[in-house]
Amino acid sequence: MQETHSFEYAVIRVVPRVEREEFLNVGVILYCRTHKFLQTRIHIDEGKLLALSNKTDLGDLRDHLHAFESISNGSGSDTPIAKLDIASRFRWLTAVRSTIVQTSRVHPGICSDPAEKINRLFEQYVG
Repeated sequence: MQETHSFEYAVIRVVPRVEREEFLNVGVILYCRTHKFLQTRIHIDEGKLLALSNKTDLGDLRDHLHAFESISNGSGSDTPIAKLDIASRFRWLTAVRSTIVQTSRVHPGICSDPAEKINRLFEQYVG
């Protein structure tokens, strides 16, 4: 039997028109302290997004979501946020904000393989 570890995750959403409170799930971010694991998976269904708001700047949105991925894997080493430890980067990325890119509340769980778990969560929430 594999050993299980606690993890935390949040769903990444795009809210193209905040005043309408409509959103589209576009990704998942998962943090597991024991495995020193922090990963973000992103997919934008452009058709669905443009159905919510045809004024969404897709290029700008892609840049914002790419920043989530860069910060979570620490590859944006020229930025102060990417230089933080894994836990701090997760907390920064999942902080409450009222912008076009938001995250759900952070949810806890238990798993034996965080890479497998993020794939399952991604399929469940983003599809």
